[in-house]
Parts: sequence; C-alpha cells; structure tokens
Amino acid sequence: MAAAMARGWAGADAPPEAMLFADAGSGRAAALAREVGGEAVASAAELPPRSDVIVLAVKPAAFDAVAAELKGEAPALISVLAGVSGARIEQAFRGVPTVLAMPNVAVEVRLGVTCYVPPPGGDSAKTEELLELLGRLGTLVPVEEDQIELAGAVMSCSPAYVALVSEALAHAGQQEGLDPALSHELVVDALAGTAELLRTRDPAAVRRAVASPGGATEAGLDVLADRELVAAIHEAVEASLGRMRR
Repeated sequence: MAAAMARGWAGADAPPEAMLFADAGSGRAAALAREVGGEAVASAAELPPRSDVIVLAVKPAAFDAVAAELKGEAPALISVLAGVSGARIEQAFRGVPTVLAMPNVAVEVRLGVTCYVPPPGGDSAKTEELLELLGRLGTLVPVEEDQIELAGAVMSCSPAYVALVSEALAHAGQQEGLDPALSHELVVDALAGTAELLRTRDPAAVRRAVASPGGATEAGLDVLADRELVAAIHEAVEASLGRMRR
C-alpha cells in the first residue's frame, strides 16, 4: 500500500517536494525510491527531523518496533495499519497529529478510495493538511473508527476480487477464441463503464437491464447463482475482516 500511495503522489499534479523511504532491511525502500524519484534512508529514525508527515505502512505486528525506533517522535502521522487503534498510536506518539486511514490500491492512479477516521476534537490545521495530501489520491470518505476495518474489508480488499473476476472473464474469452490482449481490454473497459453506471443506477436495475428473460446473460447469472457466488463474496468479506481484527 505504501508503494501505491507513493506512486500516486509522484504522479499527482502537485507531488510532494520530497519522499523518503525506510524499511526493515528488505530493500523495498531503495527500489521504490528509485522508481518514484525519492530517497531511501538507513532507518526510520532518520525520518522525523526531515519530514512533514510520516506514513506508517508496516505490518501491524511491527508497530511497536517502529514506534520504538522513532522514539515516539513524528511531525504528523498517517497510519494505514489495520488493527492498530487510534488510542494505541496516541499512547506511542503522545500529542502527534494523526489520521487513521484505509486506502485501496487504486490510489496508485489517483482514483482510489480512502476511508479515514475524523480526529476527535475537530480538525486542526495539520489534520487538514494530511487530508489534503490524501485527497490527491482520490476520494476521501469519513467513517467512525469502529467501522474502518469493515470498510476496509469491503473497499480495500475488493480490488483483488474485481481483478480476479476480470482475469477469469478475460481467460474465458481467450479459451473461446478471443485474442488474449483483446479479451483483457474488453473486460477492463466493460468493468470501467459498469462502475460509472453504478454511480447512478441501482445494481439490481443494471442486472435487469442486461439480463433479458431467457437470454444469454440470464443463463450466465443462473450458473453463478448455482455456484453461490454471492455467498462466496460474503464469506470473503468475513474472512478478510476476521484477519484484520486479529
């Protein structure tokens, strides 16, 4: 997610003046810095004096170690850590302006959705700066903290599910004789158009408009119903939510 956010900011009309990256020795920070024109640093401890905001995008289990490395110091924080509460971050970073956020991977092309928790006590000028920075990556949606993991299970995980559907549809077209590149393009464009249509049309109405009685689409929908696609999607959301809440 950090990589997607960095790519999105790097390609924005108003990119950050500079981006610094640190990791736990994986080498990903250096690779990402080269890709987006940033700078990799040897450790997270170098970030506070050189940054206006630090994005916490490590595995939740690594939070305590990172907080210790930063010595509880940061100019401001954006946390995208599932399962790490605002209270826990406040305990580790006393008085540091913080926004809890849950983006999805489409922030890479600045068409993402980022759910965020409005900070208690109203928005400070620093919070407004953080939200403006996140807003460069797409749409911002405020949610209550007890809802952000559920929102993530629906919104942040769903690009992977949609990509799986896209891949399956394109592969089916290929298997039936379409050129692979053409099949992929047709599916992607159809998904993009359908997403726009769903902004103004009810999903059931769209299904009815496409699936005329006795037609080809109805036959396909019957197969998906027999295979319990809807139930499988519900179970996928439940599984994702359960992992986030560990």
